[in-house]
Amino acid sequence: MKTTLSLTFCLLTFGVSAILDAGERKTIALWENGAPNALGNEEKDKPRITVWFPDKEKAVDAAVVVCPGGGYGGLALDHEGKQIAEWYNSFGVTAAVLEYRHRGKGYGSPNPLLDVQRAIRTVRYNAKDWGIDPAKIGVMGFSAGGHLASAAGTHFDNAPKPENYASDAIDAVSARPDFMILCYPVILFDSPFTHRGSQNNLIGANATKDLTEYYSSEKQTSEKTPPTFIFFTDEDKAVPVENGIQFYLALRKFKIPAELHVFQKGAHGLGLAKGRAGNEIWPDLCKAWLKNNGFLKSPKQN
Repeated sequence: MKTTLSLTFCLLTFGVSAILDAGERKTIALWENGAPNALGNEEKDKPRITVWFPDKEKAVDAAVVVCPGGGYGGLALDHEGKQIAEWYNSFGVTAAVLEYRHRGKGYGSPNPLLDVQRAIRTVRYNAKDWGIDPAKIGVMGFSAGGHLASAAGTHFDNAPKPENYASDAIDAVSARPDFMILCYPVILFDSPFTHRGSQNNLIGANATKDLTEYYSSEKQTSEKTPPTFIFFTDEDKAVPVENGIQFYLALRKFKIPAELHVFQKGAHGLGLAKGRAGNEIWPDLCKAWLKNNGFLKSPKQN
């Protein structure tokens, strides 16, 4: 996909003091002095977000933290990261692509959850300077990244922290996403429909029942769970559609506004599904859902 960036910023920095120019992006380390539970000081030990800023004429005051998939063993940073950020920018939304820790870097639970929570807090902490409404910050994820996004939407107030976790001003703001967008997400753990690779990479093959239930997102919904958009395909063999259906039903139990789209055709890992007949309309459906729920108003409309 052809990039529309006029200038690229790849600085690892802790904060931003002013709204960046249109088309710019900035990479931000989530912890200035090292992440909690870091195994070292290499790049793989430094979770980060790359923030993609939309053209100012198009900009709305919403932002989304994007969690690429990869089975908790890698990150699909192109078709479930970069391309997604460019898509959001095309209709004015700021996108923060998260590079979270995972088993491929030597990390399991609770580190991916700590990383996504810190990412949401970092965006909210910088909301005023970035022209973002702090009440319009969502989280999006694909496959295992969808599981991480769903965990962010169900565990924002009870995630475990290491004993030596050093809280700061960023930790003082809420980690609750205002909406979730889940694309063929892993949801169910210890189920016939579980993606075992994701479960084992995150919590290990011999995890306790309590830990397994903690990460079974359909069992963790509550009246505080944010509005959610979900899409799946019926032909997905890697992460069966039952994951999405059961999460949707769990949301309905608490009367959480939700929308579920299941396409008859299509394999796993579609990303934007460009050129995939029958699937390529999901981004338009998602955009309509965001608009219908009031997340795409420009600052002048508020």
